[in-house]
Amino acid sequence: MSVYELHNMASVGKKYCANADTALVANIPSLPLSLNLHDPNTDEDKSANRDTEEDSPYAEVCSAVSNVDDRSMPVGTFRAWTLGLMWTILLPGLNQFFYFRYPYVSISSLVSQLLSFPLGLLWARVVPDVTIFGVAINPGPFTIKEHVLVTIMGTVGYQSAYATDIVAVQRFYYNQVFSFAFQWMLLMSTQLIGFSMGGAMRRFLIEPPSMIWPANLVTCALFNTLHSAYNGFDAHGGISRQRFFAYTFVGGCCWYFVPGYLFQALSYFSWVCWIVPNNIIINQLFGYQSGLGMSLITFDWAQINFVGNNPLATPWWVEVNVLAGFVIFYWILTPILYYTNTWYAKYLPISSHTSFDNTGATYNVTSVLTSVKTFNITAYEEYSPLFLSTTFAVSYGLSFASVMATIMHAILFFRQQIWSQCRPSTGERPDIHARLMSKYRQVPEWWYLVIFVIMFILGIVTVKGWETELPVWAFVVALLIGFTFIVPIGMIQAITSQQITLDVMAELTVGYAIPGRPLAMMMFKTWGFITITQALQFCSDLKVGHYMKIPPRTLFWAQVSSTIISATVQLAVQTWMFSNIPDICDPLQKNSFTCVNMHTFGTGTIIWGVIGPARIFSPGQTYNGLLWFFLVGALCPVVSWILLMKWPNSFIRYVSFPVFFAGTHFMPPASALNYVPWAIVGFIFQYVIRRRYFPWWTKYNYVLAAALDCGVAVSIVLIFFFLQYPKNGTIGSTNIAQWWGNTVFLNTADAQGASYLPLPESGTFGPKKW
Repeated sequence: MSVYELHNMASVGKKYCANADTALVANIPSLPLSLNLHDPNTDEDKSANRDTEEDSPYAEVCSAVSNVDDRSMPVGTFRAWTLGLMWTILLPGLNQFFYFRYPYVSISSLVSQLLSFPLGLLWARVVPDVTIFGVAINPGPFTIKEHVLVTIMGTVGYQSAYATDIVAVQRFYYNQVFSFAFQWMLLMSTQLIGFSMGGAMRRFLIEPPSMIWPANLVTCALFNTLHSAYNGFDAHGGISRQRFFAYTFVGGCCWYFVPGYLFQALSYFSWVCWIVPNNIIINQLFGYQSGLGMSLITFDWAQINFVGNNPLATPWWVEVNVLAGFVIFYWILTPILYYTNTWYAKYLPISSHTSFDNTGATYNVTSVLTSVKTFNITAYEEYSPLFLSTTFAVSYGLSFASVMATIMHAILFFRQQIWSQCRPSTGERPDIHARLMSKYRQVPEWWYLVIFVIMFILGIVTVKGWETELPVWAFVVALLIGFTFIVPIGMIQAITSQQITLDVMAELTVGYAIPGRPLAMMMFKTWGFITITQALQFCSDLKVGHYMKIPPRTLFWAQVSSTIISATVQLAVQTWMFSNIPDICDPLQKNSFTCVNMHTFGTGTIIWGVIGPARIFSPGQTYNGLLWFFLVGALCPVVSWILLMKWPNSFIRYVSFPVFFAGTHFMPPASALNYVPWAIVGFIFQYVIRRRYFPWWTKYNYVLAAALDCGVAVSIVLIFFFLQYPKNGTIGSTNIAQWWGNTVFLNTADAQGASYLPLPESGTFGPKKW
């Protein structure tokens, strides 16, 4: 056996939680958000008798991450950089291509993680062992650290860059086409300013043991599964984790062909609506496409995982908070508001992600614009006020509440940890992973500062070099919003896997500050919102590198280069598509390149950038009552904090109002189709199995999560390339799309977005003046 094979085995060999009293460890709840995080060793953790000096104090980390490191293992090899750059080009390019198609096909970073492994092994086997200019072309066996670096490079920019929506909306909503230089500098600035922010927050979001980043444990479990034949709890029997992954992956990949292609009604399993397809109330309550989704069931893992966080990786107490918020606001409050005709809701679908005019038609933004694409007040008063579906309106209220809840929660619960992390000598005690990483050369803070300064200058050039109508002071304010919220929002995400989004906060700010300027609104929103999203994505990748012991400087250059390349590729692909795909973004485009996501973004520009929040939420306007959510969001954490002071060991410490308000931010278009099955799966695996079958959970839970995600991702790609795209989807059976199992859920009032009331005889509804 070679030395590198020994290194690979050593890197994934470890003392797992099996050494602890598993009955005690199994009953340790996942880290509650309301804990005093200054000392991660809570009483419950101490009762489990774990050696916190040699492993993480948290069972989730202990079960998925190795506690040993081999610093001599190759990482930034020619092979790793070649494979990483390949995924940096392929994943962003393909995902940008799919982004404009409906249904949206997303190739997950798990695909690169999965496929890089056989490619690395093949490289080690067949590529000659030669050295060119001092660089080893084949450095030996493919190591786990190389695999991690390759995957992170593919992960950095695999999703469509948010700023590409600005380019698309400019073109299709406002007939503006700026130069490629403007587009490239805009993407670089928005992407890399976030990177510099994330790097600067390492001491708050990466190094503390309590910042566990639950979703990353799935990734780490898959790495260890692929690279080791000996992964914890083998003494308890059962098949190996590799074989378990293979069986589940193949099974998940094959099964998705059923709900994803052959029998799509199993995905949109609105069975109650099939019985009474024309009953409007039943369809509004039990439907999945424009209803509230009380049918509850789906057989599609893609639908269960649609809300952004794998239920097998999200702590159960977090899922309870999300489900409670969903039930209270969408199954109780929404029907009350709708059927009492609040906001003239009965004339609209109960759930929709588009905006409407006073005839129930989609709002025509061009009718309220001047020739220079600014707001025309006269045309607006002659046309119509803007109306939202009830779920869409409630979602805005919850966004208001989540912002205030996050601020108050950080002040009440995180102030001690934030202060202590500002003073490293008194901060949270490092765990084994932090101590192992401290042996590597760290990235100097000034490296991140240099990137920030360069991107800040690019941002100013973008703002002033073209007719954006965005003042420089507004650009600075947008960045200040991100800097203000990154630590509290990052801490919540690191503990719960739930990200509190700032898009509405940014939209509200710019809408009041500089109303009637849609392009300025889009740019302000992107710098104020997406920079923090990018920052947390980079932090997430940094945490993977932290867990897998990747040298920080190597990871830094991999992330920077991948960000630049991926954003450039996405912009090039989008430019090609706009020039070469006929009728792109048209609702009747023959290959389904209808740009649904872009149109949703465009709706936001109408609300916040054209009409402006003052004409929607201010006193006397239709949706003014939603502003009360700001007060509710601010008060709720105070109440929980007071109760926790009185009863510190009660269930109150698992009540997280930021998660409670923000956990349903995918509504709409998400519905109970996504949230309820997600919570049910979480209850089974994160509560029942974790407590009753802890050895099984520790060995297989995160492997199962990774296998299901990989299986669906690969299946989606196969279905699209081999069955849907070629010959307009006629591959195989030409009648597959027309049979009952693929049409029954479409022939309902739910699918047609039916409203409860028809239009009045006057032909319009709503106020007489606006």
